[in-house]
Amino acid sequence: NNAYCQDNEVSWLDWQDVDVDLLAYTTGLLALRRGHPVFRRRRFFHGRPLRGSGVGDIGWLTPDGVEMANEDWHGGLARSIGVFLNGEAIPTVDDRGEPVSDDSFLLLFNAQYEPVDFVLPKDGWGEAWTKVLDTADSVITAEPGPDAVWHCAGEEMALTERSVILLRRAD
Repeated sequence: NNAYCQDNEVSWLDWQDVDVDLLAYTTGLLALRRGHPVFRRRRFFHGRPLRGSGVGDIGWLTPDGVEMANEDWHGGLARSIGVFLNGEAIPTVDDRGEPVSDDSFLLLFNAQYEPVDFVLPKDGWGEAWTKVLDTADSVITAEPGPDAVWHCAGEEMALTERSVILLRRAD
């Protein structure tokens, strides 16, 4: 029943047959979370701007790249949404009393059984984006390198079925 509290064969992992690719991917995800306070907030989101950023601490977007309205939550496309996490609107201070800030990220979720095209949002959400991860190819790019591909606001981005893409705002 409660295998997590068993210190025996019930809960032990067999590291002889570990999936090396899955282990590397999971390690990369944990490093990404550890390196970005926007993924480790200590307070709930409120959806409103903080520190004059003009954009809320979180934003919910349709595949058309516009902020979701109440009726959008009840439509079929609610299976495909974008979530903007504003790294400039973290309501926390560090050990020295300085405001915590981070990069801003855009998560694109496609829970549908077919591909969906997302339009990257305009009007203050970000002008340029670089891909950090795409669950369709299992690659995590912690920092953009010299060969990074930049995606502009208003550009369409294809998501395969049942996948997630994480983008970092570059401007």
